[in-house]
Amino acid sequence: MSDKVTTYESFDNRIAPEALMRDPREGLEIVDGHAVKAPDDYESPDKLYDMLIARIRKYHPSTDVSMIRKAYELAKDAHGSQRRKSGEPYIVHPLWVAIILADLEMDKETIIAAMLHDVVEDTQISEAEISEMFGEEVALLVDGVTKLGQLSYSSDKLEVQAENLRKMFLAMAKDIRVIIIKLADRLHNMRTLQFMTPAKQKEKAKETMDIYAPIAQRLGISKIKTELDDLALEYSQPETFFELVQQINDRKMEREEFVQQIVEEVEKHMKNAHIKAEVSGRVKHFFSIYKKMVNQDKTVDQIYDLFAVRIIVGSVKDCYAALGVIHELYTPVPGRFKDYIAMPKPNMYQSLHTTLMSSVGQPFEIQIRTEEMHKTAEYGIAAHWKYKETGDSRKSVATQEEEKLSWLRQILEWQRDMSDNREFLSLIKGDLDLFVEDVYCFTPQGDVKNLPQGSTPIDFAYAIHSAVGNKMVGARVNGKLVPIGYKIQNGDRIEILTSQNSKGPSRDWLGIVKSTQAKNKINQWFKKEFKEENIIRGKEMIAAYCRAKSITLSDVMQPKYQEIVQMKYGFRDWEAVLAAVGHGGLKEGQVVNRLAEEYGKDHKQEITDESVLERVAEASRNKVHIAKSKSGIVVKGIDDMAVRFSRCCNPVPGDEIVGFVTRGRGMTIHRTDCVNMLHLTEAERARLITVEWENNVAKNEEGRYLAEIKIYATDRQGLILDISRIFTEAEVDVKSMNVRTSKQGTATIETGFIVCGREQLSRLIAKMRQLEEVIDIERTTG
Repeated sequence: MSDKVTTYESFDNRIAPEALMRDPREGLEIVDGHAVKAPDDYESPDKLYDMLIARIRKYHPSTDVSMIRKAYELAKDAHGSQRRKSGEPYIVHPLWVAIILADLEMDKETIIAAMLHDVVEDTQISEAEISEMFGEEVALLVDGVTKLGQLSYSSDKLEVQAENLRKMFLAMAKDIRVIIIKLADRLHNMRTLQFMTPAKQKEKAKETMDIYAPIAQRLGISKIKTELDDLALEYSQPETFFELVQQINDRKMEREEFVQQIVEEVEKHMKNAHIKAEVSGRVKHFFSIYKKMVNQDKTVDQIYDLFAVRIIVGSVKDCYAALGVIHELYTPVPGRFKDYIAMPKPNMYQSLHTTLMSSVGQPFEIQIRTEEMHKTAEYGIAAHWKYKETGDSRKSVATQEEEKLSWLRQILEWQRDMSDNREFLSLIKGDLDLFVEDVYCFTPQGDVKNLPQGSTPIDFAYAIHSAVGNKMVGARVNGKLVPIGYKIQNGDRIEILTSQNSKGPSRDWLGIVKSTQAKNKINQWFKKEFKEENIIRGKEMIAAYCRAKSITLSDVMQPKYQEIVQMKYGFRDWEAVLAAVGHGGLKEGQVVNRLAEEYGKDHKQEITDESVLERVAEASRNKVHIAKSKSGIVVKGIDDMAVRFSRCCNPVPGDEIVGFVTRGRGMTIHRTDCVNMLHLTEAERARLITVEWENNVAKNEEGRYLAEIKIYATDRQGLILDISRIFTEAEVDVKSMNVRTSKQGTATIETGFIVCGREQLSRLIAKMRQLEEVIDIERTTG
């Protein structure tokens, strides 16, 4: 450790609010909806290349850059006259991606692959040529990034999203550097997002917030994660972002003086205690502040750790010595100390965090760590791919990576075990949740386990091993027996009681556990334990339904129709569909009706426009007024039709729908999974008509559609208030709410409310699922 250095991260490196309030495309020429720079504003590729080499030499002065130069020349020549949306030469983009990776101090192969990451897809250069010129390692990295570049996250199709994520995690498993390059690629794209259309900006911002920033967090690369967060917030919620920036900058001078005063005081006391340290002060990044404001319902001035002072020392011993000095100097805020050195975060992060009160009553946070911990906090898993020689006393890079990516191994296990894309997608999004605080507890042997806040002994048991969870019959916490629903607290010492006579987990546990891992293992136990029974039961239920509806089973049970049903409901094979029907996860009527629909397209004469018109004429003879529909429903072959929405299932724009011609009342629109539609007779099925939503209906935020849901939750005081608050914050008009509670403490809440479409409804349901007590939510289906 060098002599003590005091630094201060000024507010001046932040974007001024007056600049942010301007249109980012102001002063740029607009061509085909895109903002384009003037040629004089382009960065020179050769200048950027020199910048790249200078940054590489900072952390590896003796490296041979000849292959990097060769990659630059090849990429520059291959991309030729290609241009980005900004109007810049395309080679500027891979150069900036390489520079971002150089800032992470990545190895030479990663830098070269970054330079070449678009040439296979966008030019005539082949993977074989890259392998011949730069080696198989670089070729594999380029191939991995190219395949990830072909994924699309903008589709709302569940099975597409799930399959894309499966591919991404498999690519990560082969070589983690693939996703690090992809993160750098996304960061530069986000930095230049002002050149895209507003619609594309929001789409890319959502992808970044949902997928890329969480993965950067999981890999511990805060250097990329924090910037991705801020850029995603800026483009997804520009008004909110600008307002926050304005609030932070309103008292800029006052806050700068405050942080500088703290830095000087800390520096002085570190010197008096003979502790060599680097001290710096900063305001936390915007997205972090925004999430705390939203989650804690606070203003900027109420956020405790808006300011952070960082102390970097030479050893772990000095970390704790510095903590003692700081606690003597300032008053600690109770309950706001966290020791991530003794109990690191899953993404390798280590530091001491303590929130303190200044002499003027202003709270602030101090983080204390070693230089090595600081590098890991900034670079995460990327820290293991620097230009380093692995000495005999050090573990190999591969071994270090393996130890740090246990969460990725868990995801790969899920991929092997799961045929249900819906469940896989749910687990992944839960596992990537950035804002779930951890609790730290101990095994009887003293090993540390970190679990999501709110976890129970069941979560702990499955964190030890699935066999322990499956045979669990009770638990002791700190030597005392506790109920299985006990909420684990920091520092608890937990002992799991097991029995070989245990019949396995209870389905009720799914409503108790908090961790994604435990939910997955419990579900897997039920599916594996009863898979054969569920498949047999599913076959029987489908056959019985076909008999009841006079449908010939052999006609509809053809592989091409089965494959369509598998894709629709997100299953990877037909046995998984049968098992889902058998254990009640899917209604047999939904499956058979979809099979019959596909069969009918090939073999049954479609309802002709003439027959539809005859039904309309019949309705007209019964004195039903036929007028241009304002419902947003398109009926095949008919311009005017009396349409109404069913009250049994309340379809909203975005739902799959079907029309049912009634006698004397025009046509009723139902959801395809409506119970009443699943149990039609053969004669009634002939009155079904193919309908769809108009293209612009789902985007119409003025639309008003009644939606009804059932919420199943563990009863507690204030639950209804929390649910009502979600409706109020979303400015949703609630029409009805009915609550029933059982003796077992379970609440069933039926509520009807007005939405503009499926997207808004999904957002509301997702928000409610975040409530700890909520077990499940379902739409009414008749």
